[in-house]
Amino acid sequence: MVKLLLVIRKGGDKLHKKKILLSIFIFGLTLSSLLVVDIFFPLDFLKGFTVTDKIFIWAITSIFFVYRMNINSKRQLVTLSISSEKDENKEKDKSTISFKDVAGLEEIKEELQETIDFLNNPHKYIKMGAKIPKGILFYGPPGTGKTLLAKAVAGETNSTFLYSSGSEFVEKYVGVGAKRVRTLFERAKKEAPSIIFIDEIDAIGAKRNLDSNNEKDQTLNQLLVEMDGFNTSETVIIVGATNRIDLLDEALLRPGRFDRHIYVGNPNINAREKILEVHTKNKPLDSAVNIKSIAQKTTGLSGAELANIANEAAIIAVRNNKNKIFINDFNQAIERVVAGLEVKNPSILFKEKKTVSVHESGHALVGKILKSDMIQKISIVPRGQALGYVLKFPDEERYLLTKKELTNKIIVLLGGRAAEQLVFNEITTGAKDDLNKATEIAREMVCSYGMSSFGNITIEDYYIKYNYEVIRKEIKKILDKCFESALRILDENKMILTVVADELMKKETLTSEELDEILKQYELSSNTAT
Repeated sequence: MVKLLLVIRKGGDKLHKKKILLSIFIFGLTLSSLLVVDIFFPLDFLKGFTVTDKIFIWAITSIFFVYRMNINSKRQLVTLSISSEKDENKEKDKSTISFKDVAGLEEIKEELQETIDFLNNPHKYIKMGAKIPKGILFYGPPGTGKTLLAKAVAGETNSTFLYSSGSEFVEKYVGVGAKRVRTLFERAKKEAPSIIFIDEIDAIGAKRNLDSNNEKDQTLNQLLVEMDGFNTSETVIIVGATNRIDLLDEALLRPGRFDRHIYVGNPNINAREKILEVHTKNKPLDSAVNIKSIAQKTTGLSGAELANIANEAAIIAVRNNKNKIFINDFNQAIERVVAGLEVKNPSILFKEKKTVSVHESGHALVGKILKSDMIQKISIVPRGQALGYVLKFPDEERYLLTKKELTNKIIVLLGGRAAEQLVFNEITTGAKDDLNKATEIAREMVCSYGMSSFGNITIEDYYIKYNYEVIRKEIKKILDKCFESALRILDENKMILTVVADELMKKETLTSEELDEILKQYELSSNTAT
């Protein structure tokens, strides 16, 4: 019996504690069962066990049985324990990314130099009594490089990079999220200099109200406490990233917590060119490929989308057995990213194909007349969920839009639906996406830009639900007026609409140059005042 226990103990040095206990329990249960059988049917291999040994084995087995039953009756506590273990495996690394890997965003990189200098030379600032920002908040559209910037700061300072997502702190069990926050900050202090990066911080930092979840509130409160607990001498910086800064609690945004708010938007033409150069530097490009020209065609796209375009172009070139990437590969990649995957051998009825031709021709013709955007291509080849599309980008970088320009955008969006109404005297379901985009622009005009009959006023989301019907009528008024304008423009140029639609039916795709050639043969009506 003593030898048996020694063997088990020796094996326990290599096994996990829980596995040892489970193994002992199973072994004891088996042995106890055999000892019971031995009472009625004596077994030769159990002759060495004394009565004392048998009593001892039964007692130990009973204790383990009660222990296991107690564990099973408290599963919630076990879950909490397991959940908290996630904190011990938090992603930690020394970032190898530097500012050389971040194309564009020059102004932001310059803004971050002070933070980098503080992490590298903290005593210089402490000596002067200067306080470096405790927190930096990156906000802006998805895919613009917020995470990359945080990693670059860590790489420039050789700091420990602790990554976490806001959703990792959200649990249904009270106190778990707060514990994870405490653990994360404790590790950051131990491994300083360090950078804590919380992606999608709005998951835990959303505004508190009467309907707030108690667990979320506790987690946010703990985050606020930890940020307040920093000493000026501690070389720990917390960086947050969000797509919706308007959702964050004011207590999180005040000075002393997230001191600096840095907007990371979509890159301009110069930044796009640099981003494309970074993502194509190791790719065999044809000499005719002009990166600047590609940058001009990709207005409004994020850095992530540009990286995807460069990768898709390479994939397309390989697919076609090319040894270089040509400009046509990039054009196809742009369409792939913007419009979706091309549908091979689509089964579309002739009537539907005709409707799509008229619809897309309506968009293109109204866009040309209003000079809203630069049209690159019209196609009725299905991509993704769309049966056809007009590939267009602004012909110049714009940051401010007038009321007339926004109105024209709505008119262009409704041009397809208006063309269907004009030619077929009925409308289809093909304008779903157009209506969503047009409605969103009209809503912004009413609620955000003060460009409606409501006057110079903005309406917050909180008040919209209490004034929904009044706001809906105002949005509808704008959309109805724009639809009437689209109808009038197309009616005045109905013959040209028919010609463009017929040509699109034949070729399935029209380039900007081909569209211009058609329009040169006709005189467009300029009586388009809205």
